[in-house]
Amino acid sequence: MITRPLALVTGGSRGLGRSTTLALARQGADAIITFRSGEADAARVVEEAGELGATVAAFQLDVGDPDAIAALGRDLPEIARDACGREQLDYLVNNAGHGAVTALGHTDAETLDGLYAVHFRGPFLLTQAVAPLLADGGAIVNLSTGLARFSSPGYSAYGSLKAGLEHLTRYWAAELGPRGIRVNAVAPGAIATDFAGGKNRDDEQSRAFVASSTAMGRVGEPEDIGPLIASLLTGPTGWVTGQRIEASGGMRL
Repeated sequence: MITRPLALVTGGSRGLGRSTTLALARQGADAIITFRSGEADAARVVEEAGELGATVAAFQLDVGDPDAIAALGRDLPEIARDACGREQLDYLVNNAGHGAVTALGHTDAETLDGLYAVHFRGPFLLTQAVAPLLADGGAIVNLSTGLARFSSPGYSAYGSLKAGLEHLTRYWAAELGPRGIRVNAVAPGAIATDFAGGKNRDDEQSRAFVASSTAMGRVGEPEDIGPLIASLLTGPTGWVTGQRIEASGGMRL
């Protein structure tokens, strides 16, 4: 019996997480996805992946909650065994996140703490909890952002935390390299999701601005990112690790 690879994708119920999960399904991988509040969206991803021949299980997780992450680390082998018939993971995608405006002079500590909890502390603690369950020769992809390279007023904390995650990616690549585990970061540009209230999806003025500052002349779609992440995990990329791979369509070159 051929064992299908198994991935853990945080924030897998919508946007880039959904696109990644379905791309993995098309490439013959099963997945466990997490969601914070979109249970109905997660159920649809499970159904869509099933139509592609994949087994996907969904469960609720707030990546900003250290206790919830610790519980996942304890329960994941049982979750994986019950859902997919195995206890070991092959891939981890640290995707879950949210945006918040942090203009200088108008940002409170609670907003900063919330961004830090989800975009840096959460991936750190989750990877730490999951790493012992990752198969040697596996792979991790961390989701960064084009805003770690170029600035956009109002997103200083978000962009800076993602830049920190990129640096962490290189550390993890060195630490996990002896086990053959690759760790890379994918940095999308402006994508038509519900990030920041969905302005890159729904606001025509914002879409026109993005298109005018992007070499490919349009806003990105989730389907521009998910297959790239899946290929980094499952494709012939075994000699690529510790890298930041920007997928922005050439935004602000």
